Amino acid sequence: MTEYNIIRLGQHGDGIAQGPIFAPITLPGEVVTGTLDGQNLKDVRIVTPSSDRVAPPCRHFKSCGGCSLQHAADDFVADWKVSVVRAALDAHDIETKFRPIQTSPAQSRRRATFAAKRTKKGAMAGFYSRGSDTVIEIPDCQLVHPDLMVGLDISKELALVGTSRKAALAVTVTLTSNGLDVAVAQGKPLDGPLRQVLAELCDRLKLARLSWEGEIIGTRLPPLQRFGKADVAPPPGAFLQATKHGETALLAAVKEAVGDAAHVADLFAGCGTFALPLSQSARVLAVEGDAAMTNALDQGWRKTKGLKPLKAEARDLYRRPILPDEMRNLDAVVLDPPRAGAERQVAEICTSHVPRVAYVSCNPVSFARDAQMLVQAGYNLDWVQVVDQFRWAAHVELAACFSISGERPPELKLTAF
Repeated sequence: MTEYNIIRLGQHGDGIAQGPIFAPITLPGEVVTGTLDGQNLKDVRIVTPSSDRVAPPCRHFKSCGGCSLQHAADDFVADWKVSVVRAALDAHDIETKFRPIQTSPAQSRRRATFAAKRTKKGAMAGFYSRGSDTVIEIPDCQLVHPDLMVGLDISKELALVGTSRKAALAVTVTLTSNGLDVAVAQGKPLDGPLRQVLAELCDRLKLARLSWEGEIIGTRLPPLQRFGKADVAPPPGAFLQATKHGETALLAAVKEAVGDAAHVADLFAGCGTFALPLSQSARVLAVEGDAAMTNALDQGWRKTKGLKPLKAEARDLYRRPILPDEMRNLDAVVLDPPRAGAERQVAEICTSHVPRVAYVSCNPVSFARDAQMLVQAGYNLDWVQVVDQFRWAAHVELAACFSISGERPPELKLTAF
């Protein structure tokens, strides 16, 4: 049987041999065999294991598709994730200081999307098997927070009333300070009888909130998240950092990058993850494309005492980025864009010469592209902080600090707020 030497890991965490040939659950330096199917190696057998290979901490790992790197030592994964960001910057000839990676602990994920379906005997819920649409039950999952595991039973009950045996629900369960916030997609169309059954389930299961395809069925208690001193009730499905640990690490990096700025813009602000804590010491302009999230942020600020002035604006920053004359009184900008990055907005920041930029990214490639624009405009990339809140997955997040020295163009000097 042909043997393959694994050279490196790909962007999804699969081992890559010459070809390229992709081999799941393998590590660089390993010699493996398997059945070649196109560019993919199936039924992989490890002939020579890597010294970085470890026993997966979760008994579901081999069948479940929720994690991809449990077979690798923590130190190896940490180094690899930093190297992914470093390689993205190297491609643009950018050098900087890398701080030690911050990794969220096991069983800390505060949101998960479970697949739930009806069976002959009732219902089942879990994650999809790796590379298939088979649902795998995960009673001993080492990824999600223990308080979230009750979401599996909730998902089963929802499947019994909300889907057929030919389809599976996508049940997103989120921890809040008032219980579980449950949002369901891919279910039966809502009608009167289903709406009534779901409302009764929301009450009986003591959910904070239940929504179905974006429509709120019932709210027993506000599904609150705490951002700084403010409590916010995000709309169903709103963005939330995956772990509280990851959010804390990113916020600490943002605060350091912003420094003592008196007036800050938080662009792609979401529901206020950064804007609300920053408003404890700075005046904040918070801009977000989703009007419902903007409203939740604004309401959180209005209901919290002791915060400095904050203006929340719903605006599509891809179509209408904040312009230099709108940034003339800013001391710092915070960016936390989606995976596509913020190319158009960064171009305007380059012209504005805002003194400090805190950039939070979930995509090292688009981040490096935007970083190159800032560096070419005279900014210095002071440091990068890699944050691994998607433990055992290939996903990489980071926060970075940019600064620029020298006088702004006369027409862009600071004015009174």
